[in-house]
Amino acid sequence: MNTPHSGSRAAPRIALVTGANQGLGRALVEGLAARMGPDDLVLLTGRNARRVMGAAARTAQAPGTRSRVEGRVLDVADADAVAALARELAQRHGGVDIVISNAVARLSPDLPQSEQADEAIDVSNVATHSVLRSFGPVLNPGGRLIVVASTLGTLGHLDPRLHPLFDGATLDQVEYAVESWRSAIHSRTAEESGWPRWLNVPSKVAQVAAVRAVAAERRDRDLATGTLIASVCPGMVDTATSRPWFSDYSHARSPSDAARPVIDLVLSEGVDPAQYGELVRFGKVLPWHDGTPPTEQDQLLTP
Repeated sequence: MNTPHSGSRAAPRIALVTGANQGLGRALVEGLAARMGPDDLVLLTGRNARRVMGAAARTAQAPGTRSRVEGRVLDVADADAVAALARELAQRHGGVDIVISNAVARLSPDLPQSEQADEAIDVSNVATHSVLRSFGPVLNPGGRLIVVASTLGTLGHLDPRLHPLFDGATLDQVEYAVESWRSAIHSRTAEESGWPRWLNVPSKVAQVAAVRAVAAERRDRDLATGTLIASVCPGMVDTATSRPWFSDYSHARSPSDAARPVIDLVLSEGVDPAQYGELVRFGKVLPWHDGTPPTEQDQLLTP
């Protein structure tokens, strides 16, 4: 993954994690900073400057941290801000080696899902499109561009009427499908068109479809250089974002435990072609067409 200098020493690696001031994102930064080298840089990003800088300072000083850690304010829903950061890192460092798109909006069970749709779509989907568009071109050979999704991201979780919107779609087509879904929510025609009330299903399917779209265009070139673009499922994670939705956390992982297989994938030597462009859970690929649409009860009880 390292890009060599003209001399014998490998260039420092640049890693970036979005939505990283708490929860899984923070754990991903901590894990990377513990396993990367002392010359490498891990950028911890989020929207709130105070939280970002505080989290970065604590991580940098934590026992076991080996790499440099810096905080950067980044609103992933702002496509211009994402593009500007990608340009800056390309100009300053020549590119990036690791990008983990992890930001997610916190949904409340006390509000209708429709009232929370815009923020959820902006933070999860618009952000994913922006990260793929802006950081894909500046990803160094041998790099990793990873989008955190979930098992709900397989196509079979959607009504079959919606499959053509995402199956084999380009990134532009995925983006159009997401905005069509948003419009249907606002016009109150979403359910009759087949969209589930549960925002996480279309959102995660669209994230995985976006990754697949970009990967399809780059596959041969990336595999030749050991570069990986993929989406990942970290499993159920015990965080402030997920706790309001579940009563049984006996099978939930701590953020640090959930981050470990993701970091293993990111820092692995070489690329398994079977994982390229796919949704990976604990090292195994989840077939794109698997899954079943949520039941009515699922949609009432789950985010």
